Amino acid sequence: MKGTETKLKTLNPATEELLNEYDIMTNEKINDSVKRAKEAFSEWKKDIHKRSEFLYAFANEFRKNKEILAKTATQEMGKAIKESRSEVEKCAWAIEYFADNGKVFLSEEVVNTDARKSIITYEPLGVIGSIMPWNFPYWQALRFAAPSLMVGNTIVLKPASATMQCGIEIENTFRKAGAPGGVFQTLIGNSSIAETLIDSDINAVTFTGSVPVGAKVAKRATSQLKKTVLELGGSDPFIVCEDADLEKTSTGAVKGRFINCGQSCIASKRFIVVRNIADEFIEKFVQETEKLKVGDPLSDDTDIGPLVNAKSLENMESLVKESVNAGAEVIAGGERANRKGYFYRPTIMKNVSPEMRIASEEVFGPVAPIITVNDENEAMKIANDSKYGLGASIWTQDLQKAEKLSRAVESGIVTVNNVVISDPRVPFGGIKNSGFGRELSRHGMLEFVNIKSIRFYDQLIHNHHVE
Repeated sequence: MKGTETKLKTLNPATEELLNEYDIMTNEKINDSVKRAKEAFSEWKKDIHKRSEFLYAFANEFRKNKEILAKTATQEMGKAIKESRSEVEKCAWAIEYFADNGKVFLSEEVVNTDARKSIITYEPLGVIGSIMPWNFPYWQALRFAAPSLMVGNTIVLKPASATMQCGIEIENTFRKAGAPGGVFQTLIGNSSIAETLIDSDINAVTFTGSVPVGAKVAKRATSQLKKTVLELGGSDPFIVCEDADLEKTSTGAVKGRFINCGQSCIASKRFIVVRNIADEFIEKFVQETEKLKVGDPLSDDTDIGPLVNAKSLENMESLVKESVNAGAEVIAGGERANRKGYFYRPTIMKNVSPEMRIASEEVFGPVAPIITVNDENEAMKIANDSKYGLGASIWTQDLQKAEKLSRAVESGIVTVNNVVISDPRVPFGGIKNSGFGRELSRHGMLEFVNIKSIRFYDQLIHNHHVE
């Protein structure tokens, strides 16, 4: 997370052209931003009704500027414009969801004890430092911000370098919505400023990104006794049982693997298929995949845009080549698209073994490795034999079997007969190297609160012999 640069440049991954150039904030400016957030917190935390009004205003403003926001995301990181529009809409929905339900989620609890009155309250922690990635530049930032702001915290966001303008647009939208200054601020800089943010006078840290960087963030933050939530991605299994509806399953496989050009932490990344239906599933999966249109991400009919940068493109080529050399077979795609930009064709590979990097590491790109197994017991063993544990999807028409398998799979999220998606109404997060803590729902809201117990006694109790 070190660096000495003073300028930050962003490139359009579809054209390889320079988009923008920014001055990286000094440590002094970063600390000033945190100081402003601290000052804003003292007033922001007082009135939950005002907070909900500001969030509703933000959602309205965000929707109103949907086209500009969507175009900004597409130009900065390359996702298809229709996906960018959906991301903006989902953010507005999540903001409204927490504005609608926040007061209920934070309701005091009454408990029976030996005291005359005992209550549990939920109070905001203060300033939360948010270090976010580029793949869903609005959603990643706002799925954390919505519940945290509703609680009464203030936020200082460090967006990914590649999607700096998206981060700036979020702050601009809060300002246009009339939110008080300092409640939500965006820092401008590359990864080198993350350490300064963590070391500043913030109260907690939330991070979404890679395992190695997440480990560094956690070590630095927790050494200063700052609460931390980590969402570190995954290698989600897509388990196809022998009784799966293969029409629905193959359609789900395309959506699960190739959304956002495969650059999603909860994308389906390991396709584990029972042998006696493998050929039919593979045939349908290939047919559906070959319908996808690779092209200009600003075009409404494009399904697959470019990867985020040249390094990602080179990584896809290297992984596919390495897998072929180890015995895997490319049955769709497997090459760059013949055009300018960082485009890679949607790729499917069979004869993949679980030990190959393509099936054991988190592959952030449009490559689907298929592992064929003898039965569902073997499928579950391979699914759980992973250092990751974020999401999993199970495809079967037997709901009793689905119940059993969903409880056996080692992950924070399981979806039966659909792909894994985040939803503000349910908790989001993983186990193992996929991180710790939760986002979204009431559980995510309570990550950054002081759970305070208060008891009122009529008289001193003398018979307490243990603390």
